[in-house]
Formats: sequence, C-alpha cells, structure tokens
Amino acid sequence: MFENPEITIENLPRVDTVDWQSLDPKLKRMHQVQTLLIMLGTTIPLGFITFVAEIPARPAIAIWSMWAIILIISLGWPLISVPKRGYVVRDRDMLFKKGVIWRSVTAVPFNRIQHVETSNTPLDRKFGLATLQLFTAGGSGGDLKIDGLEASTAEQLRIYILRKVGSSIEHAE
Repeated sequence: MFENPEITIENLPRVDTVDWQSLDPKLKRMHQVQTLLIMLGTTIPLGFITFVAEIPARPAIAIWSMWAIILIISLGWPLISVPKRGYVVRDRDMLFKKGVIWRSVTAVPFNRIQHVETSNTPLDRKFGLATLQLFTAGGSGGDLKIDGLEASTAEQLRIYILRKVGSSIEHAE
C-alpha cells in the first residue's frame, strides 16, 4: 500500500551545513579581462562620437565619466560575485549556489539528468577553465550551467555524473 509519511521541518536536510566547493579563482580575472575587451570595443565608437562629431565639452565629460564608472563597477563586480558561487556533489544530486543580491540554490537530482556537457570559449581555454552543463528531463527550466570550473575538474565531474546517471538507469530497469 502507498504511504506518504509527513516529515517535520527539523528532519529536513540542511543546505547550510554542506561543504561548498568554490569556483576557480581565475574566473574573477577572466571576467575582468572579458570586461576590458568589451569596454575597449566601446572606446572606438565612443571616441568617434565625442571627438569626431565634436560634442561640446560638458556632454563629452559626462559620457566619458559614465564610461569610467561602468568600467570600474564591471571590473569590481567579479571580485564580489564569484566568491558567492559554489557547488556540492552529493550521492544523489548536485547543488549550485549563486547570487549577491538575489541568491539561489539549485538542486539537480542525478536521476533527472539526460545529458552532461563540458564546453569552453577561447578565453576559458586561456585561463584553463570550462563550463559544466547539466540537461534535465522536463525542459530547460531545470538545466544547470556552472562556469568557472578548472577544465580537468569539469571533465571529472562530467564523467562522474554520467556514471551516476548510467547507474540510476540500470537500477530502474
């Protein structure tokens, strides 16, 4: 007969007691380099607008001041946001936390995973980083993407998760 016993709040597993693994610290530097490349790309059109189009001094100073503020914030943000991210691999699932202002913790059960992939951009490769992406059954709302893993760690996690997913399929049959 089907039973569904009630679980008290005190008996629920605690997320705050797990040992969170940090992302690779090189992710901070990579995000800063990415920001510099993007901002460098904006200086050419911005320079054209302010100098060639002969914008008056006050608006030009305002434009360049805003550009500098955006640059400073963009360079500083990874120093704050990257340490707030982390992951945990448990026996039946994987947890991922992120967020500075809006925080979230995502749990992806291994028995819901259909596909696991590692990828990296040219900039990721320069820093020895990779992204691990878990694709789950039931649509993209349950997918999980963890960037900023050391490339070898991402590959180890991919293989481990594929083994876990394979063993859960074998036990289901």
